[in-house]
Amino acid sequence: MSTPSLASGPGGPNALRPLLETVLDALALGARARGGPLPAGGPDAVAARVRAAVGDVLPRDGDPDALHTLVQALAEGAADPADPLCAAHLHCPPLAVAVAADLAASALNPSLDSWDQAPAASELEALVTGALAREVYPDSRDEHGADALVTTGGTESNQLALLLARETLGAGVRLVCGANAHHSLPRAARLLGLPEPVIVPAPAGTLDPAALDEALTAVPGPWLVAGTAGTTDAGLIDPLPELAGLCRAHHARLHIDAAYGGGLLFSARRRGLLTGLAAAHTVTLDLHKLGWQPVPAGFLAVRDARDLGALHQRADYLNAADDTEAGLPDLLGRSLRTSRRPDVLKTAVTLKALGRAGLGALVDQVCELAGQFAELVRDDPRLELYDRPTLSTVLFRPADAPDDAVAAVRRHLLEQGRAVLGRARLDGRLWLKATILNPHTRPADLTSLLTAVAQALRAGEASQERAKDLAEGNTPR
Repeated sequence: MSTPSLASGPGGPNALRPLLETVLDALALGARARGGPLPAGGPDAVAARVRAAVGDVLPRDGDPDALHTLVQALAEGAADPADPLCAAHLHCPPLAVAVAADLAASALNPSLDSWDQAPAASELEALVTGALAREVYPDSRDEHGADALVTTGGTESNQLALLLARETLGAGVRLVCGANAHHSLPRAARLLGLPEPVIVPAPAGTLDPAALDEALTAVPGPWLVAGTAGTTDAGLIDPLPELAGLCRAHHARLHIDAAYGGGLLFSARRRGLLTGLAAAHTVTLDLHKLGWQPVPAGFLAVRDARDLGALHQRADYLNAADDTEAGLPDLLGRSLRTSRRPDVLKTAVTLKALGRAGLGALVDQVCELAGQFAELVRDDPRLELYDRPTLSTVLFRPADAPDDAVAAVRRHLLEQGRAVLGRARLDGRLWLKATILNPHTRPADLTSLLTAVAQALRAGEASQERAKDLAEGNTPR
């Protein structure tokens, strides 16, 4: 057996070129076989097809067709975020230019835990994180000003924010967050050994400032208040200026989870929705949402770079003191991870290729599409709209339907491979959730999504009628 080719080095591009053709062909065949936003048949059918395609995972002798076979199987069984009817989650269709950049990152395989493994990538990361930190904190100027770290997403960023708060304020710091906060925040508090979080009511889907004031008055500090700019259920934004004012009055540290809404920073028209963001000590960003990056593409911005000293770590083989004194950058304190790939490359390429105007246009486009979808829902007497969207998430439900019927509609669409909708519980009721992140979606696609929901509802009603007839001993109609 000949030695397999490598992706980098002088022969790397020539070795990759035919393999890329194989991958692209397999992706196209898989998408054609899938025929929609999701594979039909549900979990058992998908699992059976994958098992049949894979066969023996570790055979005695290698299979020369493995790349084509497995990529095609993955594509055939994928939920395709580029399909307009795949609209359940904050799961964006990645930009082609970002995916192409990600290939280069994989081929070169730098590891950002020491400069001698990633000379150019380390500088590129510093440039991009600095630029994003200035987007969040535009008035940061001094030597101890804003900075940002690359993370795997909102969950890691939120955990880092709590860690920095603990190291700054002590192990007794109390997380205070709304009932609308992302689940990663209270979980991070438990993982870090912090006191039980204080959960503040969010009766309208956003954190209530009066209830926050009461909590900060009643519960001994120090506190880390966590607000949200873009909730995962309805895409709502907490009243950030009010939260910032309360934190100043109570001398509380403020973190804003803007994993979803942070993309508004690129939009001249919608940036104002994030007024107050710069008052936070730390801010979570996640560009594999409103940034159209392949996963992962998270960041944590910090107002005071000195807070990052809590991550400092010395390992002689990676950042020996004499190397650092000689001018080699110390990368070990830039993450909780040691080995980490240059995920920043795809973001750097995207920022440079599209610019602020291009990214802002995409943000505006999906938010406007969500508004159009909400209008279609509002005008349909069969449906009920939760509210006008703040970002690109629309909650709706069949009018007068019980919660179990709403859940059944969603599962029917998944089983048929027809559409992918999420679910959210607000005001004590279950809602269908459409998260519009595909800028190529057209009004006709939005109409098709509502048609699919109506057909699924009718199918569910017919199934209930048949079940009722059987239960009563009648001949099914």
